[in-house]
Amino acid sequence: MINNYSKPMLAFNRKYFFLTILIFIIEVLIALYLHDEIIRPYIGDVLVVILIYCFIKSFLKLPVLPLAIFVLLFSFSIEFLQYLNIVEKLGLQKSKLARTVIGTSFAWIDLVCYIAGIIIVLITEKVSAKN
Repeated sequence: MINNYSKPMLAFNRKYFFLTILIFIIEVLIALYLHDEIIRPYIGDVLVVILIYCFIKSFLKLPVLPLAIFVLLFSFSIEFLQYLNIVEKLGLQKSKLARTVIGTSFAWIDLVCYIAGIIIVLITEKVSAKN
């Protein structure tokens, strides 16, 4: 019996790489030009987990559900580090890059946004697998 883990994991996937670039551009545009109360704080967080998922799938051939769970747990971990004020504890409070990538404020709603993003990933992957 051959399982999914016996196949080579390293594999470039153009579709996911293209999606990664597209979502990254959207995220940058949101960060630079939108200062609203819905898209920037919520849709940006939904998109970030999709971005991370697509980035990993661009280079690694991994099963959908384990990768989706990993991305969700990774995102939750970053949010928890925000709760612990990790940027300040690392002395990076003056670094705009660190403050943007890691974030500086914990919010419960962000966890809900991450879950929504992963649900979108799972639904999209299921629909895509049927086609």
